[in-house]
Parts: sequence; structure tokens; C-alpha cells
Amino acid sequence: MKVLIQFEKNPLLFQQPKAIISCFHPASFNSCFNDIDSALQGGYYVAGFLSYEAGYCFEDSLRHDKEYDFPLLYMGVYEAPVRQNLTAGRSRPRDNLRNLRLNISQERYFSNIDTIRRYIAKGEVYQITYCIKLLFDFSGDPLSLYWSLLKKQPVPYPAYIETDRFHILSLSPEMFIKKLSGRVITKPMKGTWPRGRSIIPDIIARLRFQYDEKNRAENVMIADLLRNDLGRVGLNIRAPKLFEVAGYKTLYQMTSTVTGRVDEGMPFYQLAASLFPSGSVTGTPKIRAMEIIRELEAEERRIYTGAIGYISPRNDSFFNIPIRTLLVSGGSGEMGIGGGIVWDSTPKGEWDEGMLKARFVTGISSPF
Repeated sequence: MKVLIQFEKNPLLFQQPKAIISCFHPASFNSCFNDIDSALQGGYYVAGFLSYEAGYCFEDSLRHDKEYDFPLLYMGVYEAPVRQNLTAGRSRPRDNLRNLRLNISQERYFSNIDTIRRYIAKGEVYQITYCIKLLFDFSGDPLSLYWSLLKKQPVPYPAYIETDRFHILSLSPEMFIKKLSGRVITKPMKGTWPRGRSIIPDIIARLRFQYDEKNRAENVMIADLLRNDLGRVGLNIRAPKLFEVAGYKTLYQMTSTVTGRVDEGMPFYQLAASLFPSGSVTGTPKIRAMEIIRELEAEERRIYTGAIGYISPRNDSFFNIPIRTLLVSGGSGEMGIGGGIVWDSTPKGEWDEGMLKARFVTGISSPF
């Protein structure tokens, strides 16, 4: 198992693990965190991922007694990482992805958005992050495709994971959590807007987005949820930055920053249990949102909207939220596409936003 973390332009390569800590059933979930703590106490780093479905294991009301076919948790135990990148052989990424298709019809998608709006109208939730999947056939070198996608659309929190069963190509613009000593930062992302096709329309698009009431309302709602979640284990909770707009090749996205202080030696399990999965990928209130997500989404999310990153022997940690993330296994692959649904949302508007988010992949391949 190789894990390449490139957060904030600082490459860290974890390779040749001493052990793999993995979990496919909730019954062994807590014991995996005991194994992680033992590894950290032994002076090792731990790097890998939590799948979205791991979030069910932190809540008794959501836990199902079932064996998952994709890991809930998959972490390698490593010596200190090296500050270098992985190199790929020559490949033609344009030929890698074929037969692109969605796992849902537009008609069914529209129906599910209307269902979510009915839940909102009844006051059960205020927002739901609803996900569909882009499916594709794959051939070639996953690492070459990763570098090709990253070159076309640089992002601040990319990561690449290689195992003997699957590859994960994460082109994520979103931080989940960064803990350094006792300081914790999380940056929920909520809000999307298309870029203009030339300089002046692009400037106008950015300004319209930054002051758009719907996107600001969605963003602050999730920032408040993250403040509440972090407040369960931390102190001095602040939101020093709201409504920051970041530009990427095909779109703009809105991020806020939430900070707090926790005990330096806090076990990673305690921190994760308070925050995972991020409210930016569930909605609010979180537990009811997750119940509705499980009811409506056609498939398990797997790596999409989970967390990828590492923990140091000092219990410092750094994880992204794997959105814009491809999961490749054998000759097939998938990528989640999600968006926050509120009362003001329209089925067509949310569909168009999802297709915009997928464009960084669909733009290098044949249209589906």
C-alpha cells in the first residue's frame, strides 16, 4: 500500500507499511482504532482513509450489522514519510476512461430532489447533501491519470492511494481536518458557481457568487454545524473566515473556516467521532440527514466524502474530504457527484451543478 499526500503543496509519500489496519464490519471498528493508537504510541505514522460508511459506526442508531465489500477503514502503519512524489510511466489518459454513464436516470434524480424538499418542508432537515455516481470503464495507469487530472485542475488537497485491490485518485479542493498540537482547523465547503468564459464575465461570476444569498445561507448553515460538532470536544470555537471563494478551472466554490482548541493528546477516535463525516457532505441535522441519504442514494458512497490523510506519532493529523475522487478497481471505476439540497433548490438546477462538478473528468473523455 502506497499513500501519497500532497496537501498544501507539501508531498509526503508513505510506502512499505509495517502493517495494514482494515475494517469491513462494524464489529471490529473500535478495535481498529485501538490498533491505530498502539501504532502511534510505538512511534509510527498511520496513513490511509475512512470511507463515508464509517460514519455509521460512530452512531449506534446508524450502525448496521453487515459486512461491507469496501473497507470502512484502511490504514497503513509506516515509518516517517519521505518528501517526494510518485512517478508514473508514459500513458495516454484520454484513452483511460470509456463508457461514461450515471447510476441514476434524470427522472429518478428529479424525483429524489422533490422527496428531499418534502422532508425540508416538514421540518425534518434543513439541508441534505445528495450524491449520485459517475461510472466508467478503465484501462491504463491510474497514477498517470491522477497526474493528468491534477495538472489540468490543481487543487489544494490532492492524494493518491495504491493497493493491490484498488486505486484512489483524489483531486479534492476540501480540507476535512488539520490538528497541530492542540489547534484544530476544519474548512467546510458548500456552494458552487460556474466560471465565466472570458475575463469580464468571470469577474462578474465571482462577485455574483460571493454575494449570492442562497449559497451564503447554505455555507453558513454548515459552518454552524461544524462549530457545534467541534464544540463537543474543543474550546474557543471560532469561525474566523466565512464565504471565501476559491477558483478552479471549471467552477468557483465557497469555503468557511472553523477553528478550536483540543487536548494535544486527544485520541484520533474521539476527534473523528465528533466531526466525521463532515457536515458539508451530510446536511443538517446530521443524524437525520444521514438516515435520508441512506434511504435515497442508490449505492454506498465508499471513499467519496470519507476522509484521506495521516496521523503522526504526536497525534497530529491532516485529512481531506475526498470529493472529485475516482475509485478504480480492475477495469472499472466510479466517482461520486454531490450537492447540497435546500428548499430553494430545483431538480434541474442541482442536476446542472452536478454535471458542472463532473466536468473535470468528463471533459477529457467522450461525453456520456
